[in-house]
Formats: sequence, structure tokens, C-alpha cells
Amino acid sequence: MPTFAQILENKQIMGNLVAIVGRPNVGKSTLFNRLTESRQAIVDDTAGTTRDRQYGKVEWGGQEFSLVDTGGWVVNSDDVFESEINKQVSIALEEAEVILFLVDVMNGLTDLDMGVANMLRRSKKPVILVSNKADNFNLHYQAAEFYALGLGDPVNISAINGSGTGDLLDLILTKFTKKAEDEPLEEIPRIAIVGRPNAGKSSFVNALMDEERNIVTDIAGTTRDSIYTRFDKFGMDFYLVDTAGIRKKGKVIEDLEYYSVIRSIKAIENSDVCVLMIDATKGIESQDMNIFSLIQKNRKGLVVCVNKWDLVENKEQIVIKTFENAIRERLAPFTDFPIIFASAVTKQRILKVLELAKEVYGRRKTKIPTHKLNEVLLPIIERTPPPANKGKYIKIKYITQLPHTQVPTFVFFCNLPQWIKDPYKRFLENRIRDNWDLSGTPINIIIREK
Repeated sequence: MPTFAQILENKQIMGNLVAIVGRPNVGKSTLFNRLTESRQAIVDDTAGTTRDRQYGKVEWGGQEFSLVDTGGWVVNSDDVFESEINKQVSIALEEAEVILFLVDVMNGLTDLDMGVANMLRRSKKPVILVSNKADNFNLHYQAAEFYALGLGDPVNISAINGSGTGDLLDLILTKFTKKAEDEPLEEIPRIAIVGRPNAGKSSFVNALMDEERNIVTDIAGTTRDSIYTRFDKFGMDFYLVDTAGIRKKGKVIEDLEYYSVIRSIKAIENSDVCVLMIDATKGIESQDMNIFSLIQKNRKGLVVCVNKWDLVENKEQIVIKTFENAIRERLAPFTDFPIIFASAVTKQRILKVLELAKEVYGRRKTKIPTHKLNEVLLPIIERTPPPANKGKYIKIKYITQLPHTQVPTFVFFCNLPQWIKDPYKRFLENRIRDNWDLSGTPINIIIREK
């Protein structure tokens, strides 16, 4: 049987993206919540229209993949409605590895279903036809009408009670084709430049490469360059994982916010450290929080870069400190990360951004000797032990760091691990950060019985 450390080391992160598409009210969000085992919906207000964008991680059979729900929106007419569905299906077809096409067995086949199916049939992406709301076996027979869509056998599920979703997940895993050899061969850092639209990502990459590698426009595009760009200047050597790509203005028809989310997921998953670009003229906004949550879910290193600093008139130290405090408050409880103020236009401090990212990458590989951990932390824990529960006292006896993990992972052995809750785990994490420099990298705290 493999050890716990080996399980963590060998756990396969697929880096694949699965998109749920379909007309409104077929149960896309319910299926999303079922598969991700959460009810997190990220809401962003854009041009007066409320749109829900949901994305999360799914773990099944020892593998992980990202799931994106194409969400809903308020519309004024059937024509606009159909147009918006087509936009989202187009993006999903371009960016996702597998498409889940959700239909409603209770309401049967509709014209909108046929329209989406026509687009899906022309694509070369794997499509799984999912017949939702099949709450009993009698409804399974009604799913036969969906054979008319020409997308193969419908998979009958009930997102609301979970029946059939295990078989669906098994089928999804068989559709992934991404292999390890698709990744860069050299073991050098991979740094992703992420952020909301128009935060200056493309300008930043252009300034670094000293060439117009990415055409800078206000609109997210469809045709993209290879996600990896080798940067080997000024004594540094790593891959830039760019979220921008090359834009072809004439082909742009997508929804900007959804496109930026789906592209950010792919870039973050393919990176070791993320540089989160924030627009200095706007401050930290909800979309920045959304992307930050993606970085956290994927356990990546973080550097926050406040771009367009040349446009800020008052650059006094008190303004900088206020800006930094506002960012850390919004991103709490994770506040131990570097923040740098830069300008892609004037090239002010752009190399310092990369230096910080490289330092964070190095901290992800930090190894702390077991005797040091116990020598420093056990006295602190003795002075501030975990709260007693139902008259039972918890005693942490031993601490060690697991080897060969993606981020520093510490195991605390104690007599009653089930009674140690998240607030005390955060306390332990903070004490580790107080004594060792792990700025910018997430760490894992595991409580186990000795």
C-alpha cells in the first residue's frame, strides 16, 4: 500500500477543463454543485446584467479536473437568448477538453437543444449527452428521443439526487486525451500572468519579451498562441504561461468575462506561480477575487502586481501602505504574499516582479528539518493548545514535513485529530509562517492520529 506522501506526490492533476452547456433550466448549476460538492457561485455585475459564473475542481478516481458552468443571464428576447447560448457554446468548444451537453428529459427535445447540438456535431471535441432529471426508470425510456440529436447514447442522471453521476464521472475520465508529454520537458519554473480583462497582462508580457508578441486590444480573442513562452534573459530562465495569446480582432464574438475565467483556469493549472495583475486605477474588484480563488484552489504560488502605477499621481508611502492593506484584507485569510507596484508601459519594476515570482517558486520547495519543527513549534503549541472538546484535552505530540509534495505539507500527530478545527489549523499555519519564510506559497496542514 502506498504511503500518504506517495499518494500526495502521485496524485494526477489532469489540467483538463470540462464545460457544461445547454439551454436554461436544464439543471446545469445543480449538476455543477453535485460534481464539485459545493454550492459556491461567483457573481459579477457586468454592464447592468447579473451573470453567474461557476467554476470549481472535481476529484474522482484519484484524478482532478476543472468544471465550468456556462451560467445564466437576463435577456430581453428569444433572439438575444439564442445568440448568447451560441456564444458560450463557441467558447466552450474552443477551450474545453470535454463538453457536457445537458438536456431535460422532463421537458423533452426543444429547438434550442437542436441548435446547440448542430454546433456540437461540427466540432471535434468529445461531447457527452447528459439527460438530466431522470429521477426514475420510467423517465429513462423518454430519453430515447434525444437520439435525434445525433450525439450518441444519452447518459441518464438526476443532478438533484445524484443518481447516475458516478457513471457520468467515469465516462468523463475516459474522454481525456492530454498526456504528460504535452508538458514542457525541462523542469524550470512556470509563471502565469493572470488578471481580469484590461489589467495589462499582454502589455506586461510584451514589455518583458521586448517585442509585440501579443497584440494588445480591449477585447478577448479566439485564436491563441502556444501557452508557453520561454524567458531566458537577465540570468533568469522559466516559462511564461500567458493568459492573453494572439488576438484576431475580426473573429472576436465572445463574452469577455466568461472568456477570461475559462482562460485563467487553463493558465493557472499549467503554472507553478501566478502573478495576479491588478489595475492600480481601479483597485481590487470582484473579478480579481474570483481569479485569486482559482489560484488558491489550485494551490499555486502568488505574487500580486499592481500594474499601471505610472497613472497614479500620489505615490507617497502612506498611499502604498493603504493600497497594500486593502488588498490583504480582501484576500484574507491568506495574507502572506508579496505585493509590488509596477508599470508595463514604463517598464518600472517589471523585472522585480519576475524575481519575486522566482523566489516564491523556490519557497514552494522549502524543506524544514523535523527536529527544527518540533523544537520551535511544540513549545508554542504547549502555551496555546487546541481548545478542549467535551472535557477531552488534545495533545499534539510530533510534527514532520512530508517529502515530495507540490507545496510544503506539514503533518501534526495528536491523540484526537477529529477535534482540531480550521481556526486552530490557521493558527498553526501562521506560527509556521512566523518562523520560516514561506511568503507567497500555500502550505498544507494535516492533522493525523499518532
